[in-house]
Amino acid sequence: MAMLQSSPASFKILPHSEERRRFQRVRVNLLGRYMLADRREYPCQVANMSPGGMALIAPVSGNRDERVIAYIDHIGRLEGVIARPFESGFAMTIVATSRKRDKLAAQLTWLANRHILNLPEDRRHGRFTPKNPSAMLILPNGINVGCRVIDLSLTGAAIATDQRPAIGALVMLGRAQARVVRHLDDGFAIEFLRLMHSDFLEETVTGS
Repeated sequence: MAMLQSSPASFKILPHSEERRRFQRVRVNLLGRYMLADRREYPCQVANMSPGGMALIAPVSGNRDERVIAYIDHIGRLEGVIARPFESGFAMTIVATSRKRDKLAAQLTWLANRHILNLPEDRRHGRFTPKNPSAMLILPNGINVGCRVIDLSLTGAAIATDQRPAIGALVMLGRAQARVVRHLDDGFAIEFLRLMHSDFLEETVTGS
């Protein structure tokens, strides 16, 4: 991860109280990584977010006003400073141009709508049934089991299996790392941690 650079004049860091007044926060469940000023990296989970800031569940909280770089799934690279440490993580403001804030607002609107509709993936990416629906699944406890891929898209899949990992649990479908987002009658739905490439999707997931 690159070192933090000084912010251009076009960027603005909002005080935490002002950020909370100006932007409505959205409850999300996004995984990512962050780097503090000492350049050490840690995993994190975003609990809520707005175009002006976010709250991270994190193993190391850092200090107030400490600079942070975060890479968040579905969002990308974000830069800011710690506004308020708390027991299980910290709240941070986001350094961004007006254009970047508009983009974040659009992303958060989609995430909020997906949560309300209980959608496991971005429906802009069409689903299909793979030619070979058989795949190997690695559960959170490391056990390998066979499963059937009900349908597949660039952002996620529905899997038929008698296993029921907890919502939010990390699994591997083939060579693709994913997070469980919904339980189904005959299995569960997952969301890939990275957008897949259409040319290699079936090969990555089912090996065919």
